Amino acid sequence: MRPVAALGAATAILLVVGCAGVPKPVVTTPSEGFLAEGAIARLAEAVPPPPAVGSIQDLADKAASARYVALEDSDRWLLATSHAELRPPLALQHFDCALGVRLGSAETPTLDRLMARLFHDANSVAERVKARQARPRPVGDDPRRRPCQVVNAAARQGASYPSGSAAVGMAYGEAFAALQPERAEAVRRIGHQIGVSRLICAMHYPTDVAVGEEIGRAVAAEAVQTPAFQADAATARAELQAARRSGLTNPGCAAERAALATVLP
Repeated sequence: MRPVAALGAATAILLVVGCAGVPKPVVTTPSEGFLAEGAIARLAEAVPPPPAVGSIQDLADKAASARYVALEDSDRWLLATSHAELRPPLALQHFDCALGVRLGSAETPTLDRLMARLFHDANSVAERVKARQARPRPVGDDPRRRPCQVVNAAARQGASYPSGSAAVGMAYGEAFAALQPERAEAVRRIGHQIGVSRLICAMHYPTDVAVGEEIGRAVAAEAVQTPAFQADAATARAELQAARRSGLTNPGCAAERAALATVLP
């Protein structure tokens, strides 16, 4: 195992634990999102099958995944570890630096509920696609690969395509862009980096993440237009503005910037 850099330790301390004193409880995943059953089925049906085993794309994915071994125990690896938490409200703190707030210390019940419903939609579409045709994860294809999170045997052997984590991360990024358009580029970047983290974690291949991101964008594009999202949007924006007025920011932002500056293999 490679030694962890000092900056990496800071990343782990400040980002994995949430950087906000007493952590908020994780919101229970709601039983329904913003999208109707028909919309979820339609979006899932539009997703193509994964690359065939031994195809050019499959081999390219596996070669790319193998290169990410070089990032084990790096600052970017530790950031990927924190990105493994995708349930609101803890996951929303991944966007602290992009938003210029410290969500872990703010009361944001409407924002938390809005993002939990979006989690439901994006994850539901991804899980439907996974159920059609399972593609092994990198850590399943190679038992020697180290995931950057604790995984049991079932998770190691779970379906890799498409990446539900990338779908959720991108859906969050798009929703934050709708709520805070002046920060759209920054929040979309974090949404994308959550997907990149799944490559570093050896939980998904590049095609899995790319398709997951497409799902996230498609889900968010429809969700933000629903009356239910629009009804909560004003209150969610007010909660973000209140958090910003507090003047508190995430002290892990310097560590995050350094980790995101890592050159990918």
